[in-house]
Amino acid sequence: MSEASTRSARIRARLDHPIVDGDGHLTEFYPGFLEYVEKVGGGDFARRYRGGFGASPTGGGHRGGDFAGWSDQSWDERRRHRTRRAAWWGSPTRNLRDAATTALPGLLYERMDELGMDYSILYGGLGLYLPLEPDTETRRITIRALNTLQADMFREYADRLTPVACIPMHTPEEALDELEHAVRGLGHKVIMIPSGVPRPIPSLNESSPEAFPDAQWLDHYAIDSDHDYDPVWAKCVELGVAVTAHSGVLPMIPWAGRSISNFCFNHIGNHALHQASLCKALVMGGVTRRFPTLNFGLLEGGAAWACKQFADLVGMWEKRSVVGLEATNPANLDVPGYLDLIGRYAGRFAEGKLDQVEASLGSFFQTDVAPEDLDEWAAMGVERAEDFVDRYAARLFFGCEADDTSVAWAFDTRVNPFGSCIKTVLGSDIGHFDVPDMSRVIEEAYELREKELLDAGEFRDFAFANAVRLHGGMNPDFFVGTSVEVEAGKLLAEEASLTAP
Repeated sequence: MSEASTRSARIRARLDHPIVDGDGHLTEFYPGFLEYVEKVGGGDFARRYRGGFGASPTGGGHRGGDFAGWSDQSWDERRRHRTRRAAWWGSPTRNLRDAATTALPGLLYERMDELGMDYSILYGGLGLYLPLEPDTETRRITIRALNTLQADMFREYADRLTPVACIPMHTPEEALDELEHAVRGLGHKVIMIPSGVPRPIPSLNESSPEAFPDAQWLDHYAIDSDHDYDPVWAKCVELGVAVTAHSGVLPMIPWAGRSISNFCFNHIGNHALHQASLCKALVMGGVTRRFPTLNFGLLEGGAAWACKQFADLVGMWEKRSVVGLEATNPANLDVPGYLDLIGRYAGRFAEGKLDQVEASLGSFFQTDVAPEDLDEWAAMGVERAEDFVDRYAARLFFGCEADDTSVAWAFDTRVNPFGSCIKTVLGSDIGHFDVPDMSRVIEEAYELREKELLDAGEFRDFAFANAVRLHGGMNPDFFVGTSVEVEAGKLLAEEASLTAP
């Protein structure tokens, strides 16, 4: 298929700006991955790995989760274990070139003009799951091997394709070590973290350790964590890398879907729920306040949840800040007046029971809350509602796919708090089942313009500028040497001039 024969290519030719794919996907070259596992971990480890989790790209290893042997179980076993049905038939096959492109960066590079894209940032399948591997040795070796392989495989395509390094987050020390190696050692420009790390519940783990990971709590690094992840955020600022978060369709949030029969049920909304939980933790845990120059990209969940969460945070703060809580402070209650109304309106139901009603007021209105436990917003340092723009809208970016009409909501300053725009980033999601024809991604995204849901400037932000802001805002040299160097440089220079003192 020639470049000119695709509508996406013709759309790109009419635009006055590049198109940057902020979240594409390729399947890692598995034989190469196993080769690098042996280089990093040695022959003995590689042999053990090949015989266990590494026997195939979708082998076992996540007990109680996506890869717990669903296809090998009877329906009785699935019901007994509540084994979640995982993804199946997950990559396009009808189009031969698309099927091969999912595994070959060289072929994708060759097809970029045909697809109507100038530059793509590519996440892999293994990179979504290896950071959640519970065994520390296996996790560290396989992630190091994967990051090294990706750096080597993509080096010759760096002007148009950028692979992503995955960073394990089980401990800050582990994350810091891989950050240094991936960015300074291997030259990676984009990093991703899992949206959370599953942890055992201590009291339950003491008596029933086998319950983990089915029974767990999810550590989002910023709220109630046993670890201090501030050194990780500080290292990202030092290295000039945005923190992008990506996870597969995971069972770690039970209400995200745990159907034993229906993958689609499990998939719908899953990414958004994971990213929303992480986002709340980063904002309410004060990370976006303490690191005001650090950009975060929360990918593949769309923008609708972000718009709603932004508004919910503002509304909740107005009611549940220390000032707002005065409306529900039990000390303000006129107890005699309350009892008088009970006696007058409850009639015979209250006769002889007013002393019981008065005795129950302490528990009903929760008068035992300690003063030091009142302010749940202290980490954010919010003094007025408008501060939420800085804590939320300024540094958070949200990955949206081409068919996601919630992008229009993100740009609707009439409904978003304080006339804000939620920063959306186009993610093609090529390589996955929801993109059966890679050549139509930009065509589909451009329907937002054709349906007049976005104007030209808003589409430019969605398809180009916000990806530049996300990554170039952390590292002004991010796009140097790429196919979009000139246009990205102009944008970053313009924005720098607006913020200059």
